[in-house]
Amino acid sequence: MSSTATRPTPRATTAPAGSPRPAPPPVLRRAAPALLAYLGVRLTGLLFLTLWAHRQHHGVWPILAVQWDADWYLGIADHGYAHVLGTARDANNLAFFPLYPYLMKTLAVLTPGSRASTGLGIAVVASVVAAWGVFAVSDRLHGRRVGVLLTVLWAALPVGLVQWMGYTESLFTAFAAWALYAVLTERPLLAGVLAALAGLTRPTGIAVAAAVTVWALLALRRRPFDRRLSAAAVLAPLGWCGYVGWVGLRLGRWDGYFAVQRLWHNEVDGGVQTLRRMREYLMYDSTPELFFVLVTCALIVAVVLYGLSVWDRQPLPLLVFTGVLLVIVLCSGGVYFPRARFLLPGFPLLLPLALHLARASRRYRALALTAAVLGSAYCGAYMALVWPSAP
Repeated sequence: MSSTATRPTPRATTAPAGSPRPAPPPVLRRAAPALLAYLGVRLTGLLFLTLWAHRQHHGVWPILAVQWDADWYLGIADHGYAHVLGTARDANNLAFFPLYPYLMKTLAVLTPGSRASTGLGIAVVASVVAAWGVFAVSDRLHGRRVGVLLTVLWAALPVGLVQWMGYTESLFTAFAAWALYAVLTERPLLAGVLAALAGLTRPTGIAVAAAVTVWALLALRRRPFDRRLSAAAVLAPLGWCGYVGWVGLRLGRWDGYFAVQRLWHNEVDGGVQTLRRMREYLMYDSTPELFFVLVTCALIVAVVLYGLSVWDRQPLPLLVFTGVLLVIVLCSGGVYFPRARFLLPGFPLLLPLALHLARASRRYRALALTAAVLGSAYCGAYMALVWPSAP
């Protein structure tokens, strides 16, 4: 680390609740270096995947657009949701939230190609919007350099390939990032609406709702008659609660959604299953599967980064979002291997790393980012072509 490097001067954080102030719009030109870097990282990963797939005589299109969760979303877009709970394990599509498949169904009418191509296009466009939001949050807090670095780190996550697959992570991250930016810039109604949309996109949308609602309720202590804050507190959880309530009505039981999750082995066990699997792969399995080791390390690193985020005194909405997200992922007794992907939207966890790189020398920064990009390209291709299950 360079001894002469200094920490970037923090930008404005969340304004005091009693003194709202206007914020300049997030100009696209300012974000251009971050977005170009993001596209460069993801195109590198896509090129590596294409070359590896060609050597194995695999097509890249099915990997990105129609496999695993993407197939479930296409099924919802084509045939709608199940009407009964049933007893079959891992078979009820009510576990998947509705915004992405119905957005895919709607836009497919207006665009050429199949619904699969439309779904993949939504994911790619949403990933760029998400990268812009990631930059905007970090730029607001710590300046442009940290914003670019955070965007690159988010793009270069080991499971970053999912950002360009027919999955919901990119769309969800876009809603989460811009909801947090709306909070940081005192736009309560926008924050509430985006949180509600996040809640219609993924089960972990409740983490975005919690961040916005907690911020709005705390702000109401100083501005008790602010209708926008009250509306934000009410709007934020409506998406998640609305879908969970709808599933209950559809199945005729109050715990309908949670009954569906139990069929997918997603019971909450307080982290017992997570700790058991970690111990198994790190201590007792002499030849653990590489992907399991990757997931285990990702979970451990995420917990450490959350501790550093608390130490750095990140704004409360960011800590609430990543904290609730971590609790959901770590305390689930469900399938273990997708957990690194479930944490992909938690971009504020990477802020301590971005700050460290911003203070480092150019040589150190270049080596670290190069290693991250190449590692992400390899892990993404391995996840898609060698790992036999969903990412």
